[in-house]
Amino acid sequence: MRIHVVDPPAYTPPYDRALCAALARAGADVTLCSGPFSYGDVAAADGYRVDQCFGGMLRGQPGSKLRSVSRLAAELPEMLRYRRTARRADLVHFQWLPLPQVGASLLPSDRPLVITAHDVVPREPRPGQIAGLRRAYARADAVVVHSEDGSERLARELGVPAERCHVIPHGSFTHLAEIENRAPLPPELAAVEGPVVLCFGLMRPYKGLDVAIEAWRGIENAELWIVGMPRMDTAPLKASAPSNVRFVERFIDDREIPAFFERADLALLPYREIDHSGVCFTALAFGTPMLLSDVGGFPEIAAAGAAELVPSGDAAALRSALQRLLDDAPARQSLAAGAATAARGLYDWDRVAALHLELYTKLIGGRSR
Repeated sequence: MRIHVVDPPAYTPPYDRALCAALARAGADVTLCSGPFSYGDVAAADGYRVDQCFGGMLRGQPGSKLRSVSRLAAELPEMLRYRRTARRADLVHFQWLPLPQVGASLLPSDRPLVITAHDVVPREPRPGQIAGLRRAYARADAVVVHSEDGSERLARELGVPAERCHVIPHGSFTHLAEIENRAPLPPELAAVEGPVVLCFGLMRPYKGLDVAIEAWRGIENAELWIVGMPRMDTAPLKASAPSNVRFVERFIDDREIPAFFERADLALLPYREIDHSGVCFTALAFGTPMLLSDVGGFPEIAAAGAAELVPSGDAAALRSALQRLLDDAPARQSLAAGAATAARGLYDWDRVAALHLELYTKLIGGRSR
């Protein structure tokens, strides 16, 4: 079975490469068709090929106007070129469509097509983006989503028929826990004594960092670390943050990640909205207990015993839960055990790959009849 996993903008290299490696272990002939990742190194290909057939026309720094203009200019020629490349595959699985306004009409149509809805509905949609996603999902033979909540939203908000929505879990990034050439914490962080609560990942408004800082007021027996590359103005956050809040505002590469998650006593994801988060599946890999908002697919993580939930946007409830968990080591240990079990079971990549291959086999068989 020849499978193309396609991520033109290379939005999620850890996910793409973990999925490709697991599919290859299961016996599939896999090619990852993607572009360059702008922020750091990516995992080496493990049993699959990489065709960097996108991104050759990109110019400028990520987030710049020149970058956006060059991506728009590249969409038509690169998607047309990929349509020819797709003839080598038995099935094409797109992970992201950076410009569905244009790309939806250029998707391959002569073989089974799967699209994963990582962001079920764009949080800050550009003009025409949602209409383009509707067209893309209408062309797909199947749409993969990572939670039951996401499946319901696809049906309700984007009109994807229930029979074409397939819930397949996101895998836990256990490969990060196996990295040998690890980088230590920066000295100023390594010197910290006492409990640490970690907010990790790109800093964006929907992640509720303002709620986390408000909730942190009055918590004096621990530090809150907010770690990741900013995608928002963080000056107001830093101005309002108590003294026991630290910001690390940069991209954290794979070699550095283990030190942060192994040091953390609790991972905090106070999101306002989400389907699922790669940060959550990184915490699972390290057995880091989690405190999550009750949004999207997060209740499913809590149901697996790996996290506790708080109402989204409720700083008072978050403060109470934080203080209780910081004071209750056995409760954190119980969540850590649940996280480790879930990472090896429900969210194991080999299980995730088997579910994908079951879907692929069904779609390829349907086309051949």
